[in-house]
Amino acid sequence: MTSPPPATPHADTTTDTTVDTTVDTTVDTTVDPSEHAALIEALCRAIGAERVRARPIDVAAYASDASFYRLTPRVIVQPSSVAEMQAVMQVSRAHAVPLVIRAAGTSLSGQAITDGILVDISKHWRALAVEDQGRRVRVGPGVIGADVNRALKPYGRRIGPDPASIDSCMVGGIIANNASGMCCGVSENSYHTVSSLQAILPDGTILDSGDPDADAALSREAPALAADIAALQSRIHADPALCERIRAKYRGKNTTGYALNAFLDYDTPAAILARLMIGSEGTLGFISEAVFDTVPEYRYKRAALCLFADMHAAASAVAALSAEPSTAPGAAPSADASAAPGATSTAWTPRAIELMDRACLRATEGLPGMPPEAAALPESAAALLIEYQCAEADERDAMRAASNAALATLALAVPTQFTEDDAERAALWRIRKGLFPIVGATKKSGETCIIEDVAVPPTRLADAVLDLQALFHAHGYDRALLFGHAKAGNCHFLITQRFDNPAEISRYRDFIEALVTLITERYDGALKAEHGTGRNMAPFVEAEWGATATAIMRDLKAALDPGQLFNPGVIISDDPDAHIHNLKDLPSVEDEVDRCIECGFCESVCPSRALTLTPRQRIVVRRELARLQDSTPGSPAALRAASLARDYQYAAIDTCATDGLCATECPVGIDTGALVKRLRQAQISPGGQRRVAWLAARGRLLEPTLRAMTSAAHLATAVLGEAPVSALTGAAAAISRRRLPRFSAAIPHPPPARLPVTSAADQARAALVYVPSCLSRILGTPPRPGDRDRRALADVLTTLAERAGAPMWIPKDCRGQCCGLPFASKGYHSAHKAVYERMIARMWAWSEGGQRPIVIDASSCSESLRAAPAWLAADARDQLEAMRLIDAVELADAWTNPAAGDDAGLGRLRTQPLPQRVLLHPSCATRKRGLAETLRQVAERCARDVDVAPSPECCGTAGDRGLLYPELPRAALALEAPPHAIETYDGYYSTNLTCEIGLSQTRGVSYRSFLYLIEAASREP
Repeated sequence: MTSPPPATPHADTTTDTTVDTTVDTTVDTTVDPSEHAALIEALCRAIGAERVRARPIDVAAYASDASFYRLTPRVIVQPSSVAEMQAVMQVSRAHAVPLVIRAAGTSLSGQAITDGILVDISKHWRALAVEDQGRRVRVGPGVIGADVNRALKPYGRRIGPDPASIDSCMVGGIIANNASGMCCGVSENSYHTVSSLQAILPDGTILDSGDPDADAALSREAPALAADIAALQSRIHADPALCERIRAKYRGKNTTGYALNAFLDYDTPAAILARLMIGSEGTLGFISEAVFDTVPEYRYKRAALCLFADMHAAASAVAALSAEPSTAPGAAPSADASAAPGATSTAWTPRAIELMDRACLRATEGLPGMPPEAAALPESAAALLIEYQCAEADERDAMRAASNAALATLALAVPTQFTEDDAERAALWRIRKGLFPIVGATKKSGETCIIEDVAVPPTRLADAVLDLQALFHAHGYDRALLFGHAKAGNCHFLITQRFDNPAEISRYRDFIEALVTLITERYDGALKAEHGTGRNMAPFVEAEWGATATAIMRDLKAALDPGQLFNPGVIISDDPDAHIHNLKDLPSVEDEVDRCIECGFCESVCPSRALTLTPRQRIVVRRELARLQDSTPGSPAALRAASLARDYQYAAIDTCATDGLCATECPVGIDTGALVKRLRQAQISPGGQRRVAWLAARGRLLEPTLRAMTSAAHLATAVLGEAPVSALTGAAAAISRRRLPRFSAAIPHPPPARLPVTSAADQARAALVYVPSCLSRILGTPPRPGDRDRRALADVLTTLAERAGAPMWIPKDCRGQCCGLPFASKGYHSAHKAVYERMIARMWAWSEGGQRPIVIDASSCSESLRAAPAWLAADARDQLEAMRLIDAVELADAWTNPAAGDDAGLGRLRTQPLPQRVLLHPSCATRKRGLAETLRQVAERCARDVDVAPSPECCGTAGDRGLLYPELPRAALALEAPPHAIETYDGYYSTNLTCEIGLSQTRGVSYRSFLYLIEAASREP
């Protein structure tokens, strides 16, 4: 493997609003520099220079979406209003430069890339309003789908589309691709559940289909367009065969081409045009707002993973399962893809039936939820993931009876049963939802992942899957995977290959042509069922639809976008080889980089995503650096590489929180933060490593020094005021190139130098060993004079332990000890290794060889101590595994959970909920540990009204990173959705001191440890 050179440090340029207008000649040599400069200048005038980005690092970061195509844009723009979007469109027309609108960039068919103007809507357009008690929701295109469902959850509702990427994809992409998903079928997709929308058409005209006068407005503002839509409708109605063809095509899943069913389902030009916008993939305009009619979120669910010895048998079982008769009135609606839009059924049919072939089972062996017997199944084997759902508790018995009866009819290779356990169900769905990235990560270095989805009549599914498998083998795709939404006859398949030589490209072209013939001629199916036509199937729309329907689609595109500037080459293409142009090459770099398939699932939890780069973009730019590393010195490519390396330092390395949350969302667990830590380590000289290791070894001297410095800063603030001290420390930070932090009044005061006193007697009777984290020893007192309880954190926790009847012992020699996380996050490996190994040895002694549990008061420290790095010696690893480390959240749950006993001897606390409304922000370590829900439950035992900040997952403070780069937590917390009215709470709590500092500093309110809440709620009346 090759690795690009580490980026070099440079000054912070985040406040620089100038725009680099240099043409990237390594990408497009046809662009005239003066024309490019004029384009940038016009865009800056339109929306402001701070939201126009054209540096090499900017365009490289946006050159990829989740597909296997790659195009480098000339410029990225981030308009935030309808007027600004109209202005950008005007610039596109005036300069004849194509324009593509991108939301989350999770598109699988190349819809979200361009070599023109890329409009990034992910940073704005995030309005969200629940209406009519959850029956409707009004939402902007920049809102993540899962955030909409979270807002609807209290009402027992959700939006209809449920794509596997819903935790990452945004509403704009969901509607633009008419995405569906696992349980969506046809009747609950965007086309059928968006009640109205607002759109900006390519000429700047605004369409509001929810306006009763929408048709009059369209005729008044765009009379020629209104006439064209009416004429196209007349052409369709005049052709009975075409009308029947359209109706038949949309009884099943189909996103190939434009939604011609709109001409049959609606009567007026405005209503027709609104439906045509859905599934148009940004080729007909921009959807600025949509109102969904929501659907029920069925509360009760039961799922089973059914294993079959034969693929044909598995696929054949789908029809029987879908036809299962009702055993009770009022049963859950069927998701049958063949049902009429909006129709319901009283049949007890599964809401979801997901097919997985033998290759899928092999790829997911050993994952939670996968039966171990799957490993012994023959090569012909397959599986169905089946889920039944109902809305009411009194329907459960009927649902259970129907599902068990259906299960008894199946010729299973391995006995199974349904589960209603949420954790077990979630494990099954993680297997299915993560198939694309899980398997994609097993690709060989340099290979690209290609996922396509076709649909056939469900009654012909069994034959079709065998034909598809034969097609894979005929073209050398022996590692192909086949899976999909079997109930809708929707098959996804995944293949991997290289695109770095003509033979491989020819193989792919031949395969696609054979696929098109198979699906369109033998099965009269859909070449694209739910992923959108994109670039891959644009040349084959006519093969599926025929010349007459395709001509109408072309005329529709010409009527709205005569300049062919909106996402050209997508849906409709005149190039028969468009699907084999602009293919993504993937150079070999590091392991994390090579495994990444650029799906974008990681982006929704990244705290720097609104400031600099996301984990996916860090990897995309890293790959670009690898492509350019052998460039001729002085060449345009070499100059571009130098620019990328320079800007990569701040954008990718300095402002990465290294919180590891990206790994929790990545189906293959890629921790981009770990990569960044190694890059930081590579930038430190051996001498620098030794100096910091020497300092780390003297922790007992370091602690009082830091305490004294903090006390002095607080004293100076009291005398001079916060602003002068902040300015002075800010100047020191600038001079030190951000190695020294800027002081903030949110930093707590040092606690008393003496920790709570414990003795040999305490040690003998203690149930728990308490090791205060280094930060709680240095900065353990709440920061603001107005705080009701200004006791040190260690005092609060020991008080709680006494009340619980589980006294703690604090070892005297814990001072100077550290888990090493501050050193690890900065890349000081030697220091981290030394203090971590020393800490493990001390804890082993303190716990008397693992006999007594050890309590850690900071979630990040407990998570760090549990990490067991690969370099840890075997004996130390054995000691670590033998010890019981208890996070403060786990201990609080054991103390306060009325359903728990005290078998572990941890004690019990009696709490009385306080008449307060409190806001929780679980730290990223708490979330990674799976304790966020536990924290909420603990808080609900202590306060009347508890809210949990829904996002961001990480506050961006990242130890002292938020003090070195305060713009990072500011940007992270600005992403909170939906925004909370911070001033309405009685208390604000988290699980980590540094997070509390960042939250307090950014929010302007005082965050404290949740332990203070428990202490107040457990006081005797």
